[in-house]
Amino acid sequence: MLVRVNNPAIVFEKKIRGVNSGTLASFVTEASRVVRLRATVSVLITGNSAIRRLNSRFRGKDRPTDVLSFPPAASEDLAGDIAISIDIASRNARLLGHSISDEIQILILHGILHLAGYDHENDGGKMARKETLLRQRFGLPTGLIERNSATHTRKKSAIVPLRRSRT
Repeated sequence: MLVRVNNPAIVFEKKIRGVNSGTLASFVTEASRVVRLRATVSVLITGNSAIRRLNSRFRGKDRPTDVLSFPPAASEDLAGDIAISIDIASRNARLLGHSISDEIQILILHGILHLAGYDHENDGGKMARKETLLRQRFGLPTGLIERNSATHTRKKSAIVPLRRSRT
């Protein structure tokens, strides 16, 4: 089955050295195809204050988070939107020893899986398995669900526990 994905919109409210919209757009397109999203995904790269407002408004959680995903209200051309906190992504990339580009792609992949209907909080590990498989396919370091599972099993962690968001 042919899955058509339009060019994704990548919006930088905060610029990141070494990360460009073309590379991210290519990643969004490929990841969307692999999970069989049939429409366009838009990605907003923003800071903690903006993501905190979004998290508060849409999830009732008045704190910043790493990634939020929003399915479309009613659109055949839009698969949904993803918002990423560059502040949290930068910190975690430094702490985990990989590039900010890799971290943003990990967050995008997580958001795309939510837009495709996966829900790691209620699916018995299905999203975790899919995220691990795709992360390995794309050559990315440890993903969000794996990291969160690891930080919950350790008493002390150098990584501030990530606050994942569902749609």
